[in-house]
Amino acid sequence: MSYGLHRIGERALAWIVYGLSAVVCLLVVLLIAMPGVLRFEGLDVSMLPAFHATLNGTCALLLVAGYLFIRKGKVGRHRASMVGAFALSCVFLISYVIYHSQSTGATFGGEGWIRPVYFFILISHIALAPVVLPLALYAVIRALREEFGKHRAVARWAFPVWLYVAVTGVMVYAFMAPYY
Repeated sequence: MSYGLHRIGERALAWIVYGLSAVVCLLVVLLIAMPGVLRFEGLDVSMLPAFHATLNGTCALLLVAGYLFIRKGKVGRHRASMVGAFALSCVFLISYVIYHSQSTGATFGGEGWIRPVYFFILISHIALAPVVLPLALYAVIRALREEFGKHRAVARWAFPVWLYVAVTGVMVYAFMAPYY
């Protein structure tokens, strides 16, 4: 059940994974640097930050469930959890792009000790978010190609980074909720 992915060579696979990752990252940077560049009048995106936090939180739960399932040898449940986490991450990414194409964003207004805590979490989240996409793509592709040794090797890196990004995404929303 490799979905024809075995026909794609390693070099082509790398071009696809890193090329897609680069395009997505550039699109996000463009939309944040030039807010409103793809603006559609009348499109209300005010509920999307809460939706994003829900997607991230659910993704984190699925990631942990998938990890626990594979540890117990429940491969089918692991697969279902990870497919769910990947699907939610894809929905998040699309929704995130839509949000940033329509919104100028919000500014954190916290003061005192909470301010450096927030910015540490935000900066680490932003720095690691682009790393998740190629790691997750490689993990999924390795599993679909039934290259389970390579899948495990990538998943050892993908899981903690992906989980951290999902959890800190919820935290960033919690910090920012009063300012949206």
